[in-house]
Amino acid sequence: MTALLLCHGLILLIIVSNAVYLRWSGEANVRVAELPKVSILIPARNEEDNIKRLLSSLWMQDYDDLEVIVVDDASEDGTWDVLQKQADDRLITISGDGPPEGWVGKVHALYQATRQASGELFLFMDADAVLRQRDSLRRLVYRKVNCGSNCVLSGLPQYTDSGWALILTSLVPLAILSALPLALFPHTKTPSLSALNGQCWMIDAEDYKRYEPHSHHKDEVLEDVRIGRYLKQQGLTVHLQGLDTEVSVRMYRTFSEAWRGFRKNAYLLQGGRVLPFLLLHAAFWLIFVLAPLFGWPLLVTQYLIKGSADRLARLPLWVTMVAPFVLLCGALLQLDSAFAHWSNRVSWKGRDV
Repeated sequence: MTALLLCHGLILLIIVSNAVYLRWSGEANVRVAELPKVSILIPARNEEDNIKRLLSSLWMQDYDDLEVIVVDDASEDGTWDVLQKQADDRLITISGDGPPEGWVGKVHALYQATRQASGELFLFMDADAVLRQRDSLRRLVYRKVNCGSNCVLSGLPQYTDSGWALILTSLVPLAILSALPLALFPHTKTPSLSALNGQCWMIDAEDYKRYEPHSHHKDEVLEDVRIGRYLKQQGLTVHLQGLDTEVSVRMYRTFSEAWRGFRKNAYLLQGGRVLPFLLLHAAFWLIFVLAPLFGWPLLVTQYLIKGSADRLARLPLWVTMVAPFVLLCGALLQLDSAFAHWSNRVSWKGRDV
């Protein structure tokens, strides 16, 4: 039990350090008189409902010089119709036929969008995200300016999934906040201490064009993680900040939809190979799921870990109250993801992954 308590203590220390860092990096203290042109690049496959919300949030921004480029990645619903009904002349739409051989759909869609972009800054956003306030884009640009040159900005949004879907979505901030010392990201050259959140990230157009990260990782399901590490290898600094006041994301609507969505990448997040997965999966069971069986203090620290991550992510209290169930679901989801990958039956939105 002592070893597990020490392990839980270390995890809590990482979460506390991340809480301090996120608070310290929460506000930009430098403003710019002349705001650069921003290209907002969005992939959309079967996003009929989400794309309406996102575009509405973009049109209300108090930011003069922006363009929005949406690539409809061979949608099978009314996504293209929604795009065609938009009257704003800042919108550029591209009708895609799906990815060519060797490309993942989202990666190819974003690559296509960058071919049309003319901004000084590229902001990549998922279709299920929204900018929360009228000044959200302005504040993101200020954050990017504060990072300095050769900087990539990304971060944790506010997750607004409803009902039981939030059970699984809450594992995302837990994984990031309990395992990654975010303050070290900009100050170390170690590629493994770097990652992007593909739901929202910003880079100078010149840096993007110099390194072409999507073409270098065209077949990656976890392209954001790979791109973050790749850009750090090229000498850029990656800043992962708390963006919950600027950006919110509604990933899934139901528990089953969330399970299918996370199934495609849970195995990859744990190494994507048999031996690393088995080691990390066994560690997850021991540290997060089975630990309370060795004594009630470990149940307390289990709740402290999950509760601290939930509070930082501004998740509702009921999600924390069912923490043991959430962690059990996480372990079972990882196992299901592994079997799905081993049997080549991973799919998402009608496509094999």
